[in-house]
Amino acid sequence: MTLASATSRPAGHAPRRGGARRPPDHGAWFLVLPALIPILVLSVGPLLYGIALAFTDSQSGRTAPTRWIGGLNFQDLLHDTLFWDSFRIGLLWAVGVTVPQFLLALGLALLLHQELRFRWLARALAIVPWAMPEVVVGIIWRLVYNPDAGVLNETLHDLGLGDGRDWLSGLGTALPAVIVVGVWAGMPQTTVALLAGLQNTPRELHEAAAMDGAGAWRRFLTVTWPALRPVALAITALNLIWNFNSFALVYVLTNGGPGGRTRLPMLFAYEEAFRYGQFGYAAAMGCVMVAVISVILAIRLAVRLGGGEDT
Repeated sequence: MTLASATSRPAGHAPRRGGARRPPDHGAWFLVLPALIPILVLSVGPLLYGIALAFTDSQSGRTAPTRWIGGLNFQDLLHDTLFWDSFRIGLLWAVGVTVPQFLLALGLALLLHQELRFRWLARALAIVPWAMPEVVVGIIWRLVYNPDAGVLNETLHDLGLGDGRDWLSGLGTALPAVIVVGVWAGMPQTTVALLAGLQNTPRELHEAAAMDGAGAWRRFLTVTWPALRPVALAITALNLIWNFNSFALVYVLTNGGPGGRTRLPMLFAYEEAFRYGQFGYAAAMGCVMVAVISVILAIRLAVRLGGGEDT
């Protein structure tokens, strides 16, 4: 029967060998196009246009044609102290939000991972800030920080800790006050990511470590953290990028004030483009920020490819 089957099989239908490769299926591109076209039109296209705009003298309300000026915008950026001040503030903001955001989210994720009563309710309440638009969050916290009838000043007055102050207008308090809002608004997404990583940690490892006499801290260092590290590195890198690119939250809270103490790079570029009409110069700022983000992503990729992560 095997011989008959072999002799009756057509020559063009020989069985596929294990080492043979399937020919490329060009028709698969048609399945990718519906997702690829919006990315090209809404992301890649504007990015390339913005990079090209950075090498021009484009301005709003200009009747003369836009000219190609090469790297003059970038040369001006090198000597623009206001931009580098905003860049420094942006780094302080990004790190100042990302670090406590991660630490608080880690503690909250460890708490929500325990077998607690009404844990489902606590998990639902923990992600409420994530469901709120940044503009709404900014308006709510402006009411909290209100110097006359804000919740914070009223609470401090009732506790006898002072008559209150204008948190968002003080030169020394504006940036810390905005950082607190950024931590509160971004902590839920970090908590959800870390909680998912904790749930993927085998319970048997914790039980074995507990039987060996390891305490809670020792179990965290030897069992929990090694399993959680890939998720922690990924969400920290993403948070650093998201926070560095923040705009709406700080815009609603302080609009970059007072005296530019909370003027992040995105706010500075927005003002140059839509308040002063310097589109080419603002595009050059955007290119610098894209370069910074690319460096962060390159470091993240190098750590992953270098064996620093398991996944």
